[in-house]
Amino acid sequence: MKRLTVVSNAKALAGWLEQRGLAVVSGGTDTHHALIDLRPYGISGKDADEALERSHITCNKNGVPGDPLPPTKTSGIRVGSPDGTTRGFGVGEFEAIGDMIADVLAALRDHSEQGDPAIEATVRARVAALTTRFPIYAGC
Repeated sequence: MKRLTVVSNAKALAGWLEQRGLAVVSGGTDTHHALIDLRPYGISGKDADEALERSHITCNKNGVPGDPLPPTKTSGIRVGSPDGTTRGFGVGEFEAIGDMIADVLAALRDHSEQGDPAIEATVRARVAALTTRFPIYAGC
């Protein structure tokens, strides 16, 4: 069995987001999290954080280098892998999460700060299916 690590999972998530056209600060990560610059998408970290929360994906709005927005709004988000890795997610699951994140952020870019409720509902269902496969307390 391949050993799951928070760093390899964070690299997979960051790499997948980059493949989907998002800007990963420093081109990737060597740690448990990645910083995503949303300026190329024209959306704020605050709006992204709220849309992802509505989609049942947790992240944090975060400033990026040279951020023109105030700390209450920010131009980026920070995503990480520790909780999912602990739950048993591997690279494939983190690539799926990357797709979900990219779908929600693309909807924000294309439909204003309110996003697209239909895409958010689809992502919520995908999140539910994924977390059902990897329960927090397996066997309970």
